[in-house]
Amino acid sequence: METTQTYIRDLMDFLDSSPVNFLAAATVAARLDDAGFTRLEQSAKWSLEPGGKYYVVKNSSAVFAFVTGNNPTAGFHIVSAHSDSPCFRIKPNAGMVADGGIVKLNVEVYGGPIMYTWFDRPLSIAGRVMLRGASPMSPETRLVHFRRPLLTIPHLAIHFNRAVNEGNPLSKQKDMLPVIAMVKEMTEADGLLVRMLAEYLSCDINDIIDFDLSLYDTTPACLVGAHDEFITSGRLDDLSMVHAAMTALLESENKSLTRVMAIFDNEETGSGTKQGAASPVLKDLLRRITVALGGGEEEYFRAVANSFMVSADNAHAFHPNYGEKYDPTNHPVPNGGPVIKINANCKYMTDADSAAVFRLICEQAGVPCQYFVNHSDVAGGSTLGNILTSQIDLRGVDMGAAIWAMHSVRETAGAADHAMIIAAFKEFYSSGSGSFFSR
Repeated sequence: METTQTYIRDLMDFLDSSPVNFLAAATVAARLDDAGFTRLEQSAKWSLEPGGKYYVVKNSSAVFAFVTGNNPTAGFHIVSAHSDSPCFRIKPNAGMVADGGIVKLNVEVYGGPIMYTWFDRPLSIAGRVMLRGASPMSPETRLVHFRRPLLTIPHLAIHFNRAVNEGNPLSKQKDMLPVIAMVKEMTEADGLLVRMLAEYLSCDINDIIDFDLSLYDTTPACLVGAHDEFITSGRLDDLSMVHAAMTALLESENKSLTRVMAIFDNEETGSGTKQGAASPVLKDLLRRITVALGGGEEEYFRAVANSFMVSADNAHAFHPNYGEKYDPTNHPVPNGGPVIKINANCKYMTDADSAAVFRLICEQAGVPCQYFVNHSDVAGGSTLGNILTSQIDLRGVDMGAAIWAMHSVRETAGAADHAMIIAAFKEFYSSGSGSFFSR
């Protein structure tokens, strides 16, 4: 029980420190620094030692950490997750002034959020800002995290739309614009956001070249339920799996094979970026590790053949109000343990072989596991696993924690599940390529 409470408190701190992908990557990198990991640059020559702890950051939003084994052909045990969550991104030239000097920001939807959950909440801004650097090819990256409420998206009063509770189609361009200020003079609205950024960064306003900024709900993560059995927060999908992977990597040991944590970005928009799972970034990383440890092409292919990946992205928990939406015999519940995700049309990478592996891992770790399969009349989504297998010939399983309200501004999960998933990941990282991984 104490371990569960410790992990869940740390998860809540992690979530509150990681309102957007860039801050999530920075928080992970800081934890790795504290644990003695060495940061590597992709443009530099790598010199790796067996038992060494290293990490790479891509685009300031994806993190790949690994602890090298002493056998280049023993394989890689990989846990992958993603740093991004559905939200609203701020457009360039964002300021818009309405009657009374009310200033709105022009935003666009990122990913697939449940939009109406964003109304009437205290919102703020976080992300990265690009400043003038030493040369045009090297702008300076600065992170921004306004920790106070700055905006809200006010809902239209029911008096103007009496049918709102019968269904309320929303326009992304009209209905979802947040209010940030009231000004007396129109000139005050011009460049308001950029002036705020310059003040936050203590820089000259003319040094701000561009930005990647998003809105986030400032309400902290918390426990709910009569027995604190649930955690509710923004971005549980997929930062809870990022935290579980990071914690397991830091708390496990394996001298033979190489343990890898791969935190990609842009999963919510299809993974088709240089820092996404559809890119060759992980394949190139594994190849470089093999070469730096004294192996070649043959050793790399043997290592991949001995490898296994856990694609960790959350699953849908059985909703007590909508039982008809779920498969009749496979509907995981919060606090029921890790969820293995299966799809007959290969939207997930799971098959009977990899599901058996993960079930045995859970069994060895002393935790239960569950299955999620879509109701046959309800279309499902996909995630990292099957995208990565188009790049690397890997065995692996798609899994996650059972959560409610996926893609809402606040999602809910079982508190006990988090400790169980960390236990399973630690067992996976610590296991050899023997009984669990024989074909």
